[in-house]
Amino acid sequence: MSYRQFTIKQAIDNFGLKLIEQGNIFPQERRVSPSPYLEEFIRQNLQLAIALNTEKARSELLICPVLLAVRELQKSQIGLFSGEDFSVEPETGLNGTCNFVLSLSSEQSFIRAPVAVIVEAKKEDLKSGLGQCIATTIAAEKFNQQANNQISTVYGVVTIVTLWRFLKLEGKTVTLDLGEYLLPPIEPILGKLVQMVEGNPNTNHD
Repeated sequence: MSYRQFTIKQAIDNFGLKLIEQGNIFPQERRVSPSPYLEEFIRQNLQLAIALNTEKARSELLICPVLLAVRELQKSQIGLFSGEDFSVEPETGLNGTCNFVLSLSSEQSFIRAPVAVIVEAKKEDLKSGLGQCIATTIAAEKFNQQANNQISTVYGVVTIVTLWRFLKLEGKTVTLDLGEYLLPPIEPILGKLVQMVEGNPNTNHD
């Protein structure tokens, strides 16, 4: 078994989690304005990414630029990883690669402190990606426990580029935002991604 084989129910049941479904996973809505370059880049490439309709095109033309903007906003004090093997506990199915990982460390040679995982849903089905995303956040939490990282919350994102879903894992509780966020506009999505890397005040960047 690997991350992508998990359904929501399997992830919740296999790891004894509690699922909460609600609105915004953050107490307050935050909007972050993109740089003029990113705004123009998305405007120019959104239709192309949709027309090409491949994971590679969507990742390169839209998802990665948005995540790079988060890293830039954090003055490169966080790590961004793409397509990395993230096998943490193969015996329980927590193995495989992750589309993207944000780490609370500027280290880029390896993942040191995963705080958010980003999953590109297959077949443009957001719900199908949620089980995979939850399983990957569980792996990130276990990774942090093993590394003695003081990261209390791990966040998850599922996207098909034009729509984004968000969740968080705190201990044994998964909170799933029931909203689907359209891109564009980018400000609410960028705001949530920034809150993810700023939401663990007990962890210091390198």
